[in-house]
Amino acid sequence: MAIYNFAAGPAVLPREVLLQAQQELLDWNGSGVSVMEMSHRGKEYMSIQAQAEADLRELMGIPKHYKVLFLQGGATAQFAMIPLNLLRGKQSVDIVNTGIWSEKAIKEARKFCHVNEVASGADRNFTYVPDLKRWKLDKDAAYVHYTTNETIGGVEFNWVPEVGNVPLVADMSSNILSRPCDVSQFGLIYAGAQKNIGPAGVTVVIVREDLVGLADPRLPTMLDYKTHADNDSMYNTPPTYGIYIAGLVFQWLKRQGGVAAMEQVNIAKARLLYEVIDGSGGFYSCPVYKADRSRMNVPFKTRDAALDTEFLKQADARGLLQLKGHKLAGGMRASIYNAMPLSGVRALADFMREFAKSKG
Repeated sequence: MAIYNFAAGPAVLPREVLLQAQQELLDWNGSGVSVMEMSHRGKEYMSIQAQAEADLRELMGIPKHYKVLFLQGGATAQFAMIPLNLLRGKQSVDIVNTGIWSEKAIKEARKFCHVNEVASGADRNFTYVPDLKRWKLDKDAAYVHYTTNETIGGVEFNWVPEVGNVPLVADMSSNILSRPCDVSQFGLIYAGAQKNIGPAGVTVVIVREDLVGLADPRLPTMLDYKTHADNDSMYNTPPTYGIYIAGLVFQWLKRQGGVAAMEQVNIAKARLLYEVIDGSGGFYSCPVYKADRSRMNVPFKTRDAALDTEFLKQADARGLLQLKGHKLAGGMRASIYNAMPLSGVRALADFMREFAKSKG
């Protein structure tokens, strides 16, 4: 029986990547040692990290005047590091609130400055992306922050906000590399690795050079982007094995045809599930407005909570794992990141139709 892991994160990794890591576990490239045992300042590991950065730059078309940092602390640490580094003497920041992760960013930023909540989806229980025309932007804000995809609510931006000369900051933790992205539109992009990049423990930060080095000099050394930019993410020991796996994922993505090709697969996967939901005659429902539905995280419920429990039990028996919705949302959630094969989504769609037929 095929097993498909729909976990929201840490999430499924490409099978090819896991097999390669398995083969190289004890001896990387004839070095005689595992990547986990290497000195992070040795030529073997440094070549791994340099290649990972080069491949990420190629995949995303990252301009030369942007730094790529491999950090720790998850996206959660960035909620504090961003205002600490990007305030540059200003008193407030603009943040768009589209759900749980936006709210966490707001809460942390408020420890350091005034937060102008420029728009919010709270009025409709975070089931949509507020229209840009409704945003109350401040031209004097230090930056504008938004979450490109809310993993819990299943709300995704299918457009990039135009915010003038104010730096645009994006939490792309759950949809980075799933669609083409013009990095030059952003001042800073950050993403925890554990959804579309690799295992938990690595955080990627892509930051425009002119935004580096302007933090308060009293800022702790490890919280200053300049520290990591000046030391090629090796001021301290980086999460070496996680970066190695991320590098393998980047190489796998290149073999798939790159980000543009991956986007077409992601569109097809998401369409399969939403067509089942919308065509179920009300047996299944998704609360998100159609224009703002996520390609990465598909939340849904049956018409009865008791049926949700039965659905999850039967899905698990079919090898369709980790479909239980977040505790704040209930129901089910299918996370279909880059590494989820089309065959897995087809298997889930087939089961959903069978379940609806048997219980409808």
